[in-house]
Amino acid sequence: MDANEVKEHARRLGADLVGIAPMIRFEGAPKQMDARYIFPGAKSMIVLGFRIARGTLRGIEEGTLFSNYPSMGYAALNQVYGPMVLWNLTRLLEDEGYETIPMLNANGGEAINPVTGNFRKGWSRPASDGKPYPDVLVHFRLAAYLAGLGEIGWSKVFLTPQFGPRQRFAILLTDAELEPDPIYEGKICDRCKQCVKHCHGNAISMHESVKVTVAGHELEWNKLDPLACEKGIQGGTNRELDPFEGDYPRLYGYGRAIEGACGCIRACMIHLEERRKIKNLFKNKFRSSPQWQIDRSKPYELTKEVVEYYADRGMIEDSEEYITYNKRDNYGTEGRKPEIVNPLVD
Repeated sequence: MDANEVKEHARRLGADLVGIAPMIRFEGAPKQMDARYIFPGAKSMIVLGFRIARGTLRGIEEGTLFSNYPSMGYAALNQVYGPMVLWNLTRLLEDEGYETIPMLNANGGEAINPVTGNFRKGWSRPASDGKPYPDVLVHFRLAAYLAGLGEIGWSKVFLTPQFGPRQRFAILLTDAELEPDPIYEGKICDRCKQCVKHCHGNAISMHESVKVTVAGHELEWNKLDPLACEKGIQGGTNRELDPFEGDYPRLYGYGRAIEGACGCIRACMIHLEERRKIKNLFKNKFRSSPQWQIDRSKPYELTKEVVEYYADRGMIEDSEEYITYNKRDNYGTEGRKPEIVNPLVD
């Protein structure tokens, strides 16, 4: 099985992007982030990319549906769809006699904190002398870069010529020696800094940068504040992009992505589409009105439409009822079945 056959199989199985890197490209990587320690016999790394559907960002853009992006734009790709493609491609390689490690895009037991990049003291011990502490952290964006799929933009989000910032990655390490792809030499990010201007966590620096050398290439991105990013994705520094009064349920483990990557994905995507710098373009513009924001100086109140439809029918309940529903009885606090109203008919 050669590189072209592997790529053909990967696309047939559902990958949108496929790139291959020789393991030697990890030379010079910090020991705790060097994938060669995971599989010393590996000859190649196959990186698969899966598009984030533009429409998964629509509900947050309109301010009307916040579960779709974390479910379909995060969890479905990282935990369901991507692993299925990984598993089936692994089967094909194993049938050819090649050992393969399928790696889904999920953080877990790494000795390096995947958010801060700090080493976790007291977390683990090396299994033997000379080995890194388990678990080794593989930087998926750098892996995609090593496989020639694109570049890391100023925001530190990975950009591809096909989808811009809209993709997530999965990795296979294999002892099959496959022809590698060249490092991407194009330029997608034009340093417009829209990611900075629209990040509601103020996490992306306008001028300060970090430079690293990867596979003999110098890369540069902003000096990101990871903790500010964590705060920002939960609705902004002042919750101006969080329409919820309480904590939003962490559906699929990703429910906190309330801000919807306003700067690093949405603003970047809009900019690249307008300048036609990516291949996956659409018939209609993504943004038709300015970014909405919540004015929290105003008191919480029900709209006239809600009062007229729900309150007048006695169909208002406290938000805590949703959380405590199963702790009481099948029909809520009063032990009686509520009137069923079909909004499409009544």
